[in-house]
Amino acid sequence: MTPPQRQRRNPRQEPPPEPAPEQEGEGRNPERLYVVAGPDGERAELDLVTLIVARAEPSPSATPEQAALIRLCAAPLSVAELSAYLNLPFSVVTVLITDLLTAELVQARAPIVRQALPDRDILEAVMHGLQRL
Repeated sequence: MTPPQRQRRNPRQEPPPEPAPEQEGEGRNPERLYVVAGPDGERAELDLVTLIVARAEPSPSATPEQAALIRLCAAPLSVAELSAYLNLPFSVVTVLITDLLTAELVQARAPIVRQALPDRDILEAVMHGLQRL
């Protein structure tokens, strides 16, 4: 039995599709990170797992990145998730969150500490005890 042959996504006979004409603000030259993050000042001490929750709606004067961050934080999200969803580096997201924390538009919550959770053996013992009833 012969293995199936892989097919190319873009066959060599056809030229690859040409990119659409670039519009202003779009294309291969994105905004520089220092433009998005603003002047590099103090940053809140945030971990990748710190949960961020929105406390208010984005103001009309908010930057697009800040408005998107506030909309995403309607439900608690970690800083790592926000960084991935916004497609921004962690350092830029921490600067944006620091600005929103000082404006009291978002709230930072510490993650659930693993040690504070009950031991698995105790939970299994309780479960077996309940099953015997």
